[in-house]
Amino acid sequence: MDQEKLNKVIEAAKLYYLLDYNQNEIASMLGVSRPTVSRFLQQAKSEGIVQITIKDPTENVDKLAKQLEEKYGLKKAVVATIPQYENHIIKNYLGEKAALYLHEIVKDEDIIGVTWGTTLYHIAIELKQKFVKDIKVVQLKGGVSHSETNTYSSEILYLFGKAFNTTPHHLPLPAIVDHVVVKQAMEADRHIKKILELGEQANIALFTIGAIKQDSLLFQMGYFTESDQEVLAEKAVGDICSRFFDKNGEVCNESLNERTLGISLESLRKKEHSILVAGGPHKIEGIFGALKGGYANVLITDQFTAQFLLDKNNETGR
Repeated sequence: MDQEKLNKVIEAAKLYYLLDYNQNEIASMLGVSRPTVSRFLQQAKSEGIVQITIKDPTENVDKLAKQLEEKYGLKKAVVATIPQYENHIIKNYLGEKAALYLHEIVKDEDIIGVTWGTTLYHIAIELKQKFVKDIKVVQLKGGVSHSETNTYSSEILYLFGKAFNTTPHHLPLPAIVDHVVVKQAMEADRHIKKILELGEQANIALFTIGAIKQDSLLFQMGYFTESDQEVLAEKAVGDICSRFFDKNGEVCNESLNERTLGISLESLRKKEHSILVAGGPHKIEGIFGALKGGYANVLITDQFTAQFLLDKNNETGR
């Protein structure tokens, strides 16, 4: 190809691919016919002057999901593509993905254990009705607040019950009490005991990670003394079902753990589907600690959090 023609091929390619001129406009600008412009563009591709790369976001997240499964020994990882790394946006996308995943796996006679909070609420509102039989939905931890903070526990249970054609089982208790004897008295009640046992029997558990920061939901609910908050700020990376753990996935405040009502972290390890739905910069360390502790066998997260988790050099220790 002579230099003059090469210059025209390059010029046509720049006008078409970089500046969005159409072929008729380029033909007029270069003083050639439209079919000639078409040949120029074809030559630009065949000569390697123009190289077209298509980035498929679904292909990328599928790869991330597979890598997460391999690194952390997960039964399943689902990665959502989000446009911005902001909490309120992340929860919308994760809610949709988690609702779809749940719709796929739920079958007759399943027992679904759920927690509360804004992430779970976003899942609940995305649920589509599935005509399955003999499903039970149960609350895994207490959700009564000492403040005016909305936990969305009632709305979540109602929406889960509606989606799976069942009447949900509420746990009408605070998540944490002041004294172990109070917890023991509550657990001794036969109605409460029955609901707690149903949570233990659940083959599907759906939960998120609570971040260790003052504006997170659990911290706003008035459960913690100043002493509790100091210990948590020093050691905890997150909580699941109001049970706090450190970077190694170990319970980091045994006194607080003994005063917490609801399912234990150990029980989550035994579930057929132990589904952690979480993402965002404030939850990375918590998710890592939870995976290291083996509390989830399914992770639903976003692509940025997935990449941060894959870049972690530490062994999972499982």
